[in-house]
Amino acid sequence: MVLFITILVTAVLMEAVAWAMHKYIMHGFFWNLHEDHHVTDKHDSFFELNDSFFVFFAIISISAFVLWTIFKWDIALGVGIGVLIYGIVYFVIHDLFIHQRIKIWRNTKNPYLLAIRRAHKIHHKHLGKEDGECFGMLWVPMKYYRGEY
Repeated sequence: MVLFITILVTAVLMEAVAWAMHKYIMHGFFWNLHEDHHVTDKHDSFFELNDSFFVFFAIISISAFVLWTIFKWDIALGVGIGVLIYGIVYFVIHDLFIHQRIKIWRNTKNPYLLAIRRAHKIHHKHLGKEDGECFGMLWVPMKYYRGEY
């Protein structure tokens, strides 16, 4: 039961971690790595410099798995799995659904998914690192469901 709760809490809290990292690190002192994600004319390949941020989260997840392997701490295993789950969901929503890196999920009528897409579009209307909004991925303010943006 502790393992399940740890996985769930970690996966949910990762949205707050990702929001803070996006707002203060990606749009802060690591803007040079995130900028190509906002400026479309810099896309010379399938990959962007922005993709390097996954390494940060992968290190957290892998480190938790290593701690579990060595010490058999169920909480470490839960954290590793929770971060991994968030990473998979992020990839599916952000890279496949929103940015269509692989053209497999183009159309939806789901109000939640449409709100996510709208919020992300508003985030990308800002080409510079300042004046950004909508830094999260899975939590979407109600105004994007209602079209009040």
